[in-house]
Amino acid sequence: MDSQPVTTSTRLDSYVDRYAARTAGMTASEIRALFAVASRPEVVSLAGGMPNISGLPLDVVGSAIGDLIQHHGAEALQYGSGQGVPRLREQICDVMRLEGIEAHPDDVVVTVGSQQAVDLVTRVFCDPGDVVLAEAPSYVGALGVFKAFQCDVVHVEMDDDGLVPDALRQAIAAVQASGRRIKFLYTIPNFHNPAGVTLSGERRTEVLEICRAADVLVLEDNPYGLLGFDSEPMRALRADEPDGVIYLGSFSKTFSPGMRVGWALAPHAVREKLVLAQESATLCPPQFSQMAVSAYLTQHDWQGQIKELREMYRERRDAMLQALEDLLPAGCSWTIPHGGFFVWLTLPPGIDAKAMLPRAVTARVAYVPGTAFYADGFGSSHLRLSFCYPTPERIREGVRRFAGVLEAEMELRETFGATGPVAGLPAGPRSGYDAPSSDLS
Repeated sequence: MDSQPVTTSTRLDSYVDRYAARTAGMTASEIRALFAVASRPEVVSLAGGMPNISGLPLDVVGSAIGDLIQHHGAEALQYGSGQGVPRLREQICDVMRLEGIEAHPDDVVVTVGSQQAVDLVTRVFCDPGDVVLAEAPSYVGALGVFKAFQCDVVHVEMDDDGLVPDALRQAIAAVQASGRRIKFLYTIPNFHNPAGVTLSGERRTEVLEICRAADVLVLEDNPYGLLGFDSEPMRALRADEPDGVIYLGSFSKTFSPGMRVGWALAPHAVREKLVLAQESATLCPPQFSQMAVSAYLTQHDWQGQIKELREMYRERRDAMLQALEDLLPAGCSWTIPHGGFFVWLTLPPGIDAKAMLPRAVTARVAYVPGTAFYADGFGSSHLRLSFCYPTPERIREGVRRFAGVLEAEMELRETFGATGPVAGLPAGPRSGYDAPSSDLS
């Protein structure tokens, strides 16, 4: 009897049946789905949070890497420690000191970007069904990790001053009353991605007190903390709570995302578990990238470079906020970031950001719908705009194109009387903008 041919669909179905249950949470993010479109030169991308590295001194970087290969190549191209290069860990402590953190290099674990640090912490702490508290909205990359590890994400409201303490208390009480376990609070206190807001100094103390009283660990993700536009870096949560906060940092925003070098600063016992998790995942973080970053920090005025980045991003922020003020129709509101890369925009009632996106792409402008930043399907009346990469002129052109799409959408809604869902929690919406006159010191 002749055997029947095995079709591709049959093979794929067979593989699907073998997948672990946790793969059900592994889905492509809405940002990744935009990459192919947003990278086209005719499209003004206000979507991705790609750092602008055009101002980096590539001659200095090239020289440092050349010297590294010439004098330390055998070491740089070899396997390294699962915890990271000792010299770089010392320098990371110097970087964190700018935010009030006094740490020992032994408690630093170098990771492949801070994204891997989120993964390792979740791997160490979370079982399926455990609860992670996260701001509403929250970073899409972290939400993807939590979903992949089968965590239940409970969102906590934000406003102009960041995470709302009363909302945090209520969320903790509700979860505990349900008998579920809270493993940690995930927070981006500075220049939030995607909301653009910053946790106020008064609330930092209150949030720490709430978490301490409830025995909730804090996972402080801080990739943008040194990129404030109008003031010196704010004091980190970790600076005031060494035993209750795991701090995550990255060189992706202040040096090079392509190097993929981040870190976690953790209490001693946790650090040991993170090293073991690192070794099981990658054996060791790339030795070459770490030594290249270390050489850059040694040979270049990296603090002066960060100041230049702050000025560049502030100019782009100003261009975006002015364009929003000049061009968007009534009924829109937005946050006013004092650092970082992002503005969080709230649309007029009845307008769905995700449904409108194909028309925006046709008009050659891209953004990220707000639903990407919620674990529960909310956020349809919001979207994230990024000002970090395009020039000020391109930013204004992108906002002009977006405004045209939005106005056409509003006219359609008015003509046909259609209404759409208004979902999600606005993260401190504001409208109106006056360009700041303060200078960086």
